[in-house]
Amino acid sequence: MSVIPTFGGVAVDCPDPVALAGFYRTVLDWDEPKVAEDGQWVTLVNPRGGARLEFQRVPDYRAPKWPSPDEPQQAHLDLDVTDLEAAHQRVLELGATLLDDSPRSFRVYADPVGHPFCLCAC
Repeated sequence: MSVIPTFGGVAVDCPDPVALAGFYRTVLDWDEPKVAEDGQWVTLVNPRGGARLEFQRVPDYRAPKWPSPDEPQQAHLDLDVTDLEAAHQRVLELGATLLDDSPRSFRVYADPVGHPFCLCAC
């Protein structure tokens, strides 16, 4: 075992980890999530290998506001796509909200609980 860590995953705070994992599972077309027995933690495993996407329940969750220095986004996901228009329509149908479509090569959205993410055709 090495003393150098490998990147394992990103954990996202949310009010309902099962629901938010379901949103990203569908967006990414990944396998069914692994739900902890108490439902407080849900893990999505990348079927192609690589980092996990994890979700943890936060009882008093407050969504970030984008863009806002008072309630900053703290972090966001960049999701690479080859067809920005088709991916745009798909995430809107899945429950995302468009936040900014002014850049030519990417667009900013909020997931169903307010976390910003980008579709990038960069």
